[in-house]
Amino acid sequence: MAFKPPPATKPGLWRRTPPAVFPSIMGLFGLGLAWRRAADAVSGPEGIGEVILGAASLLFLFALVAYLSKLARRPGVLIEELRIVPGRAGVGTMVLCLYLLALALAPYAASVAYVIAMAGFAAHGVLVLVLIFVFATGPAEQRRVTPVWHLNFVGFIIGALALTQLGSPFGALAVFGVTTLIAVWIWAVGLEQVLRETVPPPLRPIQAIHLSPAALLGLVAAALGLEAVATCFAALSAVILVWLLVRVLWLTAGGFSALWGAFTFPAAATASLWLTLGGIWHWPGIAALALATFIVPPIAFWIIRLWAGGQLAVKTNAATA
Repeated sequence: MAFKPPPATKPGLWRRTPPAVFPSIMGLFGLGLAWRRAADAVSGPEGIGEVILGAASLLFLFALVAYLSKLARRPGVLIEELRIVPGRAGVGTMVLCLYLLALALAPYAASVAYVIAMAGFAAHGVLVLVLIFVFATGPAEQRRVTPVWHLNFVGFIIGALALTQLGSPFGALAVFGVTTLIAVWIWAVGLEQVLRETVPPPLRPIQAIHLSPAALLGLVAAALGLEAVATCFAALSAVILVWLLVRVLWLTAGGFSALWGAFTFPAAATASLWLTLGGIWHWPGIAALALATFIVPPIAFWIIRLWAGGQLAVKTNAATA
């Protein structure tokens, strides 16, 4: 059989913007919010978190415009992205970054932040509906539960965290209840898969996503005054983080890839939770913040460099408009 080269990419700006750039941007948002928490909790430098959040916001807005221009050229690319794990994770984190942008802006422009948070809920709802359509019309393999499901179905909890800072605690409590049930189910399925199945090396980094819901649910619980519940989630996040650290060589056996973006936000969110709780979590929170500061910027830099060099779309099989 004669070899057929792949079709040439059509001319035009941002036709193959890879959604895989968004997880690392989400990690930068998380790191900025963790440093903001540190400024309040341990009298840390106030400017570090705001600088990181400012840079993350600008980078996110640029990447969002690039991806939306691709989507405007051919809306069907969204379906194609959601059929593969890197695309599903990338599009999911793109939507979640709207909530994080609202959190970043909340101290400065609460009304603007509220509008952005509501836009995030609307976009997230549409994403879930499209994803259900993809699962219903695609092969059974695509419906397999993965840690990425936390992003798609539990990620509303970041919106709940924004609501707690924007004066809507009852809405936050409702989201907290529903997402807790979903997260527990995904954790249970994920634990069974890890114990019974062999995870391919390239997909192992996404196991780190299991850490995010524990930290985020704890943060929302703390914001709602549910201290005992927040402490339970802090303990759960500690167990998951220790497991990840013990298995770090197993997690990274496949070598560096865009999926390493999955390591970034969970570490930063855990630092935020522990710093928020204080007490016995004070020093672990500082250690977690140091860990996040050590890993998030380099991973984000490497992934963004791949995007700038045109390699990220190829390596993650991003759809072309």
